[in-house]
Amino acid sequence: MFKVVERWYKRKFSDPDSAMLLIMLIITSVLLLTWGGILMPAIVAAVIAYLLDWPVTQLNRLGLSRGLATVMVLLTFIALSILTFIGVVPVVTQQSINLVKESPQIWAEGQAWLLRLPDTYPELVQVGHIQTMLQSVNIKIVSFGEKLLTASVSSLGDLGILLIYVILVPLMVFFMLKDKDELVRNISALLPSERRLIKQVGTEMNGQIANYIRGKVIEIVIVGAVSVIVFALMDLRYALLLGVLVGFSVLIPYIGAAVVTIPVAVVAMFEWGLSPDFWYLMAAYAVIQALDGNVLVPILFSEAVSLHPVYIIIAVLFFGGIWGFWGVFFAIPLATLVKAVANAWSGPNNNDQHDPSTQDVLTTL
Repeated sequence: MFKVVERWYKRKFSDPDSAMLLIMLIITSVLLLTWGGILMPAIVAAVIAYLLDWPVTQLNRLGLSRGLATVMVLLTFIALSILTFIGVVPVVTQQSINLVKESPQIWAEGQAWLLRLPDTYPELVQVGHIQTMLQSVNIKIVSFGEKLLTASVSSLGDLGILLIYVILVPLMVFFMLKDKDELVRNISALLPSERRLIKQVGTEMNGQIANYIRGKVIEIVIVGAVSVIVFALMDLRYALLLGVLVGFSVLIPYIGAAVVTIPVAVVAMFEWGLSPDFWYLMAAYAVIQALDGNVLVPILFSEAVSLHPVYIIIAVLFFGGIWGFWGVFFAIPLATLVKAVANAWSGPNNNDQHDPSTQDVLTTL
């Protein structure tokens, strides 16, 4: 077994470019794991810069200087962000407060419905099982409420961090967009001379990440807006809040859609019961999810969705467990990075092309 591993290691990393790619991956991972929290403002700025780079580039091609194009695009982005915050956040906040106030009533009606199940289906459901389950759920709800209150109090200390983001992030975004070419040259100068595979993977991932961030923002806006409109037309309570939740649920492939279905179904059942209106709403919601998964996602992420769903879910769980929200957000690009690295190590310039068994395993990625 050890000889097999040794032969594989020599085939892969006898090439200095392959060894240097491995070293760069290790260094980058250690930096993110060690100082990820400190570097978070820079990561957020980089995400926004990727999002705004396309319009800046287009204005630059039309004849505007890079600096002027950056100022125009950044000011427009800030203005739209402020308008969205003023127009959407207060309504969503108020609807969230109202929903929290009505949660005890919703839960009480849910318990009453569950307790009626033994009378309706005496052969399938027993009263003791229902009562035991409700007691367990009530204990967990109380514990969750205490944790939520503690988190709310402790979050008051994060206002200083928020001010840092408000000041530093726009400045970093401006310089990342304005001096993009200079920053790229500076980073390239730091790379070792054995950079063939590093450049190959970096070039591929640069386009992937830029397309992914723009596509994900577009997907959130479209899915969220369509959901809000459908919920409002069907006169569902908390339409804006639930629509925003549905929009942001696309950040977590597959899992997010399943999780956000619960509040949508609970609110609809509380308002209408198991009536035709409830089933019409759930059918409309299913259509939105189907169109998102089968039409919108393939259009926006034609390369990323080539990954098997199992790999995407594993990437969400793995990277989300390591880096939290940003790990979830970048789960698909990171999974694509793993695929790009595997392709680079199994490319024709490496010594592994004559090993069909290894090639077959990597090809399945």
